[in-house]
Amino acid sequence: MDLELDGNAALCTAATSGLGLASAEALAADGANVAVCGRTPEHVDEARDRLESIGDGDVLAVEADITDPDQIEALVEETVDSFGGLDHVVTSAGGPAPGPFMETTEREWYSAYDLLVMSVVWTTRTAYPFLRDSEAGTIVNITSRSVREVIDDLVLSNAVRRAVIGLMKTQASEFAPEVRVNAVLPGAHETPRIEELVEAAVERGEYDSYEDGIESWADAPLQRVGQPEELGDVVAFLSSARSSYVTGTALPVDGGAMRS
Repeated sequence: MDLELDGNAALCTAATSGLGLASAEALAADGANVAVCGRTPEHVDEARDRLESIGDGDVLAVEADITDPDQIEALVEETVDSFGGLDHVVTSAGGPAPGPFMETTEREWYSAYDLLVMSVVWTTRTAYPFLRDSEAGTIVNITSRSVREVIDDLVLSNAVRRAVIGLMKTQASEFAPEVRVNAVLPGAHETPRIEELVEAAVERGEYDSYEDGIESWADAPLQRVGQPEELGDVVAFLSSARSSYVTGTALPVDGGAMRS
């Protein structure tokens, strides 16, 4: 399916690895000009090289901290200056620290809110005027299945990410009809983060091999973890005119794991 994104301008935050990068790759593969940001110089350089090898569009990869509103504003402005406009925004963020409620500090709550919620607020508020002027403005928020079903020992993700869904629903109403706003709720995907967790578990002796460890994450009816590109393809679809009558939707991409 041709998503007709050729020449569109897309900004993907915190997208130099994992599901954010997979989303940027899907957009680039369909011909979009893509901007990504990350905090690690090595990852920024690797993402730039990867995206440039995938599509024919232009690529912008910069260092930026999404918990700093000034850096987000500069990122949006640099994207618009580089591409001549902005059509699509994909918001992403690394997961907050795991842990149960009684072991989570007040500072960790505030930090998680900045990372998961305020980063979306700052990005979309700055980007909105440019998305409104686009003929195909979209926002897609990458969140987690934890916004629907809590996950053990992830109190910050369980509680704080839900605010992004409330924000998405509100923006979908307020920004219509010029800008569509949706969210994806990933289940387990074989990202570098999960790979690190599995490898650490193997080293601790919890599993005999990486294959045994990754299989333990496959708690979905499809009996496997997802590949990052499977999430990226959904994000690209929601960013395209092929989903032109879809807004205000929180779409699970979890192999059927969610029971609600």
